Amino acid sequence: MKIAIISDIHGNNEALDAVLKDIEEQKCNKIFCLGDLAMAGPEPSKVVNRIKDLLKNDNFFLIQGNTDQKLGTYDENFEKVLDENVPVMANAYRADLKNLTSDDKEFLANLPENLIVEENGVKIMLCHGSPRKNDENITGDLPIEKVEEIVANADAEVIFCGHTHVPCGFATNTGKTVVNVGSVGRPFAENPKACYAIINIAENSDYEIEHRLIKYDIETAAKKLENRGFDGCEKLAGMLRKATSRYPQ
Repeated sequence: MKIAIISDIHGNNEALDAVLKDIEEQKCNKIFCLGDLAMAGPEPSKVVNRIKDLLKNDNFFLIQGNTDQKLGTYDENFEKVLDENVPVMANAYRADLKNLTSDDKEFLANLPENLIVEENGVKIMLCHGSPRKNDENITGDLPIEKVEEIVANADAEVIFCGHTHVPCGFATNTGKTVVNVGSVGRPFAENPKACYAIINIAENSDYEIEHRLIKYDIETAAKKLENRGFDGCEKLAGMLRKATSRYPQ
């Protein structure tokens, strides 16, 4: 059983195309998606509707990301915090609320926060930030004791997460495997290829997990984002070409 785990598409249809093609070439049986489908990307509504179509298949599973939650249900305080701290993202938030249809927003608002699935005897938890909070960061520099604290109450052997846009993984002393799958559409890297993960589970429940870095048409995606026209969109487009920080400087 081969399963692809994708996260943080952020309206990047070009990156999603490339990753879905690679998933097909890798002959994956299922796809797990960890959310953040739309915000601050080139084509928010288009990507949401592509995901809606994928969700019609029994082999596609989807949970809600933190920005899906905020776009699905307008959050005035969230907008205010962005205005005060990262105004470019506040502008993107307002533009995305206009770009998405009411059906898109309803879809995002009603996604499950997390899921637990079992494949070949391996219990897997899908979460966006962490098992306890959709915007908690699991990063490669965390002490293993902190990771174990974060996942202590997760009833699963393998925990997949995203949110930070930087891939990493841990084998805990408590017998859990914790993997941040990175970002499809907004990777934070000097060489920002789309990133996702594959878990290959044998019939005897042994498993292997790999991250995959995929080339895609970054320039087309960046130009589409620049053409959205909101204040600061060119800065976000620049982050598709090269990203060394979480937000535009």
